[in-house]
Amino acid sequence: MDRVAIALGSNLGDRRSHLDFAAARLTQAFANLRVSTYHDTEPVGVPDPQPRFLNAAAVGETSASPREVLDLLMAIERERGRERSFQNAARTLDLDVILFGNVVLNDEALTIPHPRFRERLFVLEPLAEIAPDMIDPVTGKTIVRLKADATAGDATKTDASSPAT
Repeated sequence: MDRVAIALGSNLGDRRSHLDFAAARLTQAFANLRVSTYHDTEPVGVPDPQPRFLNAAAVGETSASPREVLDLLMAIERERGRERSFQNAARTLDLDVILFGNVVLNDEALTIPHPRFRERLFVLEPLAEIAPDMIDPVTGKTIVRLKADATAGDATKTDASSPAT
């Protein structure tokens, strides 16, 4: 079984409800799933003004392949009305594979580890809550170390919210 880290985000509609739904669906699909508290964040890297995000992280174990996990995440997004009208558009639900055990993969459908997670505090802060010692197979650094590096680099900070229910 591989240990998988997933980033959760929403900035349209009932953000908390979307994340709660995703957490419930992920609990059905992954063993030993842990979900972080929710973090209210400013949009980062988007082309136009957008509402604030609610972000979280989840870590669980699976025997599924990376592609099967990606397909599952996209199905959960669709269940919540996710539309991909253009890159980085506002979204009801965004689920990204961040880490997948020691897998390093780069194909047209999926890149693991996620190519920008090391600079994104809205991913690293919630992930550090639940998996501080998880290791990035590319850099060999733990999540807590990557978070410290990103904080030192003055990345966008987040405000923690109540834990997932």
